Amino acid sequence: MIITQTPLRVGLVGGGTDLPDYYREHGGRVLNAAIDKFVYVIVKQRFDDDIYVNYSRKEIVSRVEDLQHELVREALHMAGIRGGVEITTLADIPSAGSGLGSSSSVTVGLLHALFAYQGRQVSAEELAERACAIEIDRCRKPIGKQDQYAAAFGGICDIRFGRGDRVVVDQIDLTAPLRRRFQDELLLFYTGITRKADNILGEQTANIANRIPQLDELRDLAGVAADGLRAGDTDAVGAALCKSWQAKRTLATGVSNQQIDDAVQAALDAGATGAKVTGAGGGGFLLVTCPVENQRVVRERLAAMTELPIKLEPLGSRVIFNVHRDIWG
Repeated sequence: MIITQTPLRVGLVGGGTDLPDYYREHGGRVLNAAIDKFVYVIVKQRFDDDIYVNYSRKEIVSRVEDLQHELVREALHMAGIRGGVEITTLADIPSAGSGLGSSSSVTVGLLHALFAYQGRQVSAEELAERACAIEIDRCRKPIGKQDQYAAAFGGICDIRFGRGDRVVVDQIDLTAPLRRRFQDELLLFYTGITRKADNILGEQTANIANRIPQLDELRDLAGVAADGLRAGDTDAVGAALCKSWQAKRTLATGVSNQQIDDAVQAALDAGATGAKVTGAGGGGFLLVTCPVENQRVVRERLAAMTELPIKLEPLGSRVIFNVHRDIWG
């Protein structure tokens, strides 16, 4: 039996510039951070040759091709496993429409578990590349690449995409006091709105040719935020996040709505340095950067939303349980 633990993430600045149709020509950049909320994947050998998959529903099939869960189906194909396994996925939060990269965390954690099941060690870079191949190339999802790399590497990642298909991950190491300060300034609130990210991202991809100035600004703001954080200026992240939200909300019609706009403005009026919806937008979680002394008022203004306490997670996907035994013996 193998169990992997893979972190979710909050996108700080630069989301949207990790879409291939943009970064291959212009180069993209994203600053994100893994958080202490996880997806768990369990892979267990079965006595028979069937495939059992347990998630929000249960599937029992005799052939990989018959699986409805496309991520599991393609991961099994990629790993070359044809049967005799039971796979269970669990998450710390509801996965649908969270904006915290849960789909990619499932893919990365699943690949990690399947390769460990076969006795294979793979690097974080390979896990991220293979997860991108499954989600973008095989399943044709209109998504970017930041989530897969955040899930595989963990920590605070300054990620550069392209030009071309090159991806460079620079993990930002902070001193313990600075890390605590930055962590304490991050607040996460559930909007209560779920949405299908594929619809927003599909429109966003279609709009890329007409949104180059906004995407260039998002890319450059990610660099400003990353450089500021390295220099110990956490306020630079909040300022860049605030500016980036104004650019991001123009990328597609579904990125924001009146409820989200009101929540962002309420947080800023209460003393937050930045506020935005995580992920593609349209719902999920509201990320707020705010000095500790102003957080009581921010929480009061956003009392209608459920707060999700978070900490930064330094580690990426990892195997937390690994027991090999022959069930036939």
